[in-house]
Amino acid sequence: LFRAAVPSGASTGIYEALELRDGDKSRCMGKGVLKAVANVNDIIAPKLVGLDVTKQKEIDKLMVEVLDGSKNQWGWSKSCLGANAILAVSMAVCRAGAAAQQVTLYEYIAKLSGQPTGKFVMPVPSFNVINGGSHAGNRLACQEFMILPVGASCFKEAMCIGAEVYHTLKGVIKKKYGQDACNVGDEGGFAPSVQDNNEALDVLMEAIEKSGHAGKVKIGTDVAASEFYNADTKKYDLDFKNPSGSPDSMKKTAAEMISYYKEWLVKYPFVSIEDPFDQDDWEAYTAFRKEVGESVQIVGDDLLVTNPTRVATAIKKGACNALLLKVNQIGSVTEAITAAMMSIKMGWGVMVSHRSGETEDAFIADLVVGLRAGQIKTGAPCRSERLAKYNQLIRIEE
Repeated sequence: LFRAAVPSGASTGIYEALELRDGDKSRCMGKGVLKAVANVNDIIAPKLVGLDVTKQKEIDKLMVEVLDGSKNQWGWSKSCLGANAILAVSMAVCRAGAAAQQVTLYEYIAKLSGQPTGKFVMPVPSFNVINGGSHAGNRLACQEFMILPVGASCFKEAMCIGAEVYHTLKGVIKKKYGQDACNVGDEGGFAPSVQDNNEALDVLMEAIEKSGHAGKVKIGTDVAASEFYNADTKKYDLDFKNPSGSPDSMKKTAAEMISYYKEWLVKYPFVSIEDPFDQDDWEAYTAFRKEVGESVQIVGDDLLVTNPTRVATAIKKGACNALLLKVNQIGSVTEAITAAMMSIKMGWGVMVSHRSGETEDAFIADLVVGLRAGQIKTGAPCRSERLAKYNQLIRIEE
């Protein structure tokens, strides 16, 4: 029996495939998924019985293009059956295919993606340790600040470094902001009552120094700028959570945001900036990549939503140089692999990612190894649904 569990995002890009919910406010606050489950049992399952589980591409195509068939300007939208219904089956079929061929899941994913199966690459983990944006109740505009132990010699060492910096950070935060600030968010990160992005970065740098790992750790951020972009004024509000309203000095144009980020790059050891602009602000992405793309990874999440068509557009426009890969944004294993391989062939970075509403399913741990993506973002070294992925990666390395 092969199972899969599909996650859900808190801050979602508007171009993601449809996650089907019941909408019945009297049950689970409208967030139930009985319709999606019924679509699996009543529509998808009867058509899949008897098919060869190693035909991943053909099965995904059948579900996406025939059984669902819904489209928008960016491709197959899964708005009939739901991306959550299709992806759950797609992932379970992938596991069954690996078992049928008597190989591990990561080896099977490597075969599906055309990657070599002789040697595998363990990823650098990107630990989300400070939360802001839609994930936290503080004034922090940026959604995540992350630590990346790029100087670790193996994955196990990277986990040790990450855990030590994380717990050192907890001590720094407790001393500065009190015990309550040590409560963790959806992804295991802390949400101290910092007043702005720079304050959060200074706290994080203090913890990295105190941990003794300054030489091995770089930092990254998920700005999630679509959350605080005003399409009418074409400005980004860096104090959008201020209950008194934000001053004009905190409302910045795309050009001002580029200058703001460039100051960060000078002051802090950044290697990765995700979603620095709104999901429709292609011009800002292109301008930013031209200015700093040689020295820092510019990651498209809301911009790309793991959609091969949007990845192709970004390649054409020169909008970024890395993909954030979330299987549930696109809704099938085959399409996720396509988006990843398009990016890898362009020399882009690929960071496989969890969602804020995660499950204990560790599929993405095998996915990142099979794709040879080299980077994974799956939360702080805290909370069992995050550790499930890290523990699976340790097992794979062993």
